[in-house]
Amino acid sequence: MVKCNWKWYCLLSLICFLLSCTGKKAQVNEEVPLLPSDTVMPISEPEQETETEIVEISTRVDELFDDFIWNFASDERLQRRRVRFPLLVISTEGTKQIERSDWQYDHLFSDQSTYTLMFDNDSDFDLEGDTSLSSAEVEWIYLDSQMRQRYFFERDNGAWMLDSISLMPLVPIDDENGFVSFYSRFANDSIYQLDHVTNPIEFVTLDPDDEFSILETTLGISQWFAFKPELPTDRLTNINYGQANDGRSRRKILKVNGFQDGTSIILYFRKRGGEWEMYKFEDTSI
Repeated sequence: MVKCNWKWYCLLSLICFLLSCTGKKAQVNEEVPLLPSDTVMPISEPEQETETEIVEISTRVDELFDDFIWNFASDERLQRRRVRFPLLVISTEGTKQIERSDWQYDHLFSDQSTYTLMFDNDSDFDLEGDTSLSSAEVEWIYLDSQMRQRYFFERDNGAWMLDSISLMPLVPIDDENGFVSFYSRFANDSIYQLDHVTNPIEFVTLDPDDEFSILETTLGISQWFAFKPELPTDRLTNINYGQANDGRSRRKILKVNGFQDGTSIILYFRKRGGEWEMYKFEDTSI
């Protein structure tokens, strides 16, 4: 009897051991699988930046407005942090406010290969590198509808913030000499364009024999279409750093800058005898 009990005891112990091992294996299989090493978990975004966070970011992107606006337009997360909500929007339909939850990411002109700037005088070019600016505006000028959308930015504790937006028609004083209307036709009508380019036209470009030198020459009207740059045809952009941009000015300068491809083109226009004409252009694109 004792021998039989011992055998049953050993058999029972073996069964318990096997059940114990099976249970442990099941526990391992039920663990959450590890994420791949290149998987990035989403980070919850704070509703508002603290003052310290704003100062830290400002040291990276806020010194030059050009640096800031590129980051603002191309970085959705930064953009949401740099809008002062509720955002005031003014249009011909009235005034409204956009709450943070209703804001939609705005690429501005960052999804284009180039953007344009408008000046009345060459001396205002230096404003692009002015680190002391406290306000600036980004504009869309829609050529067909003669509407202008403006984004107003203010510098707050060293950090640029979008303060408000407006969408309004160009009023007469904005285009008293009709440059926007002229340019719209100039860019879209090749025959009209040919009649409004001086002959010869001043041309400044990189010297093909020495890339570190500038070549100043002239082109005959027949050469214009061989050298002419691609022009924006439906809308213009502009960053207002504080330059005059006077609608009564009889001289306009349109700069075409590339974001990454080294495009650098400047078109010079003047109004003589009641008609606008382009009398000079520079193409120093790399």
